[in-house]
Order: sequence, then structure tokens, then C-alpha cells
Amino acid sequence: MLLWLILALMTAGAIFAVLWPLGHAADVQAGSDLAVYRDQLDEIERDRSAGLIGQAEAEAARVEVSRRLIVAADAAEFTHSLPIGSPLWRRRAAAIAAVVLLPLVSVALYLAIGSPQLPGQPLEARLRAVHQDRSIASMVAQVEAHLERNPDDARGYEVLAPVYLQLGRFTDAVNARRKLLTLSGENAARQSDLGEALVAAANGIVTADAKSAFERALALDPNDLKAKFYVGMAAEQDGDRARAAEIWRGMTENAPADAPWLPMVREALTRVAGGTPAATSPGPAAEDIAAAGGMSEKDRGEMIRGMVARLADRLKENGKDVEGWQRLLRAYMVLGERDKANAAAADAKRALANDPDKLRQLGDMIKSLGLEG
Repeated sequence: MLLWLILALMTAGAIFAVLWPLGHAADVQAGSDLAVYRDQLDEIERDRSAGLIGQAEAEAARVEVSRRLIVAADAAEFTHSLPIGSPLWRRRAAAIAAVVLLPLVSVALYLAIGSPQLPGQPLEARLRAVHQDRSIASMVAQVEAHLERNPDDARGYEVLAPVYLQLGRFTDAVNARRKLLTLSGENAARQSDLGEALVAAANGIVTADAKSAFERALALDPNDLKAKFYVGMAAEQDGDRARAAEIWRGMTENAPADAPWLPMVREALTRVAGGTPAATSPGPAAEDIAAAGGMSEKDRGEMIRGMVARLADRLKENGKDVEGWQRLLRAYMVLGERDKANAAAADAKRALANDPDKLRQLGDMIKSLGLEG
């Protein structure tokens, strides 16, 4: 209770110290305040119409300025209602009454409609979180509204895409990246950014579409670091640790010692270099599929399907890889897609028809899995 009393007295003292020397100029000050606040209202409306501030910020500012305008108008009306030649002490008495009543009314309103019973929270963290959430949400809403009116503004999509990624709106990030490529044309950075958004949308799996984007980025710029890293990740997810290690080791050579991405690449390199020998062909190995058992059903399915899709595409180009065919058949059986496994077995037989040894290996695999053939 003592703290409330001290705060109230401090507030009253501060307001009184400001009002007392200004009491003799009340007429001039009131009129000036009215003009200033009206100009501020006009400026807020202009900023809102120009899209410089959002609707929520404009409304909050308008309410605050309007409140000050009402106070100034009341002060001006009160000043002009005084008889000409009124003693200065009457003005000062009115100021003192306002100083006393304002804190009392504020406290009464807070006790009536506020929440004094809630426990305190760290002010800095609370203000930072509120400001950040409001500023990001406001910025996104403003840019989205701008793009609705100007759908061909590439700059807007360039601004939104990384924010969508930060907010976890991965599908929106992918769409923004694709739109930016359409409007501004491709370059290595835009292709690797698209690939990154596709990987995020696939819960960390480098899908066939994502890998295609990274490979296109490297074709445009062989030194694109983001694309290199994710191509290495794709190799790791395919079971080709040797290829992943080769890519990441090349990134660390001659890299600046203070490069911000260097620790991440070294960690990835340690992970694959210390593992089992790499397979000679891409695709999900048995240990990869076993590791997926700890994931949720959705994540496990997405991880395996991403690997299987890339392996199937590669086998269409190089059908002589018998180990690749064996992995593909095992993966389809893990996914419960027996029809696809049978179709892949038939394709493998045709691709290996001229190689008796590989055909025999494939036949053993087909028999062990109980597939047709």
C-alpha cells in the first residue's frame, strides 16, 4: 500500500511541476495543442493509406492522439470560460485538482477493470516478445496486402519468403520462392533458396524437387555454399556417406576460419566420416530404414519416400546398379507397397537381362521377399 501511495505522490508531483510554470500561458498552449493533435491525426491517416503502418498500429495511434485532443479541447474550453482577468490562482487551483483527480480516477479504473491479482512478469522479456510478435505479424500483413494489390511485385515476395520460413509457414515460403523465380528469373541464390524451402516443407528431407533445385544452383554457380551443403545432405540421406563426406570436406578446405557455416559443416562431416563405409549406390540402406522406426508414422513415411523417389529416378538412368534395385525393392516392402515392388522387380529384370551374375543376385532378393518373378 505504501508503494502505491509513493507512486501516486510522485506522479502528482511530476505533473504539477510541469503544469505550474505553464499556467500563465494556458490560452496559447491549448490552442497550439489542438492544432498539433489535428495534424497528427491527418498524418496517421496518410501513413495508413500509403501502407507505411498497419491498420492495428494506425488505430492505436489514432486512439492515443484523439485522447490527447479531447483533453486539449477541454482545457481550451475551460480556459475560455473563465472571466477575463481571473486571478492566476484559479488556474493553478484547477491544475491542482486535475493532478489529484487524475491518479485517483486511474487507480479506480484499474482496480475495477484491470487485473491487479496477476503475478508480475519480467518486463524486458514481455515487452520484447509483444513487440516482436506484433512487428512481424504487422509486417507480414502489410506486405501480403500490398501483394494482393500488386501481384507482380517481385520485391514483396523476396521480403516475405525468409519471414515465412522463420514463422514455419513452409508451404507459403515455397510458393513465394517459386513466384520470385517466375518474376525475376533464376540465379544460383534463388534456386538454392527454393531448395531450402522445399527441404523445410519436407521435414528436413532433401526431396527430388529440392535436389533438382540445388543441382541447378550449382550449375549456375559451382561455388554456391548452400547448394553444396544440401547436395551433401541428399547423399547422406541416400546412404552414400562417402559422397557426402567428399562434398563437405571440400567445403572446409580453404574456408575462412571465422566462416559462420563452418561449425555446421564440420559437424556433418564428423557424422558421416565416423560412420560405416558408404554404399556404392544411393537409396535407403537397412540402417536408414531401421532408424526411421523411432519417428512418427508421418515423418517416417516422408523420409523413406523421399529417398525411394530419388533412388527410383536414378535407376531409370542407370539400370545396371543391382544393389540399387535391391534397396529399392526392400524400401517398397517396408512401405507396404507390394505392387510397386513387383513392378520394380520386373523393370530390374529387364535392365539386367544381359548380366547373368547380377540377374542371379536380383533373383535371390526377389525370392527372399516373396515377390513375383
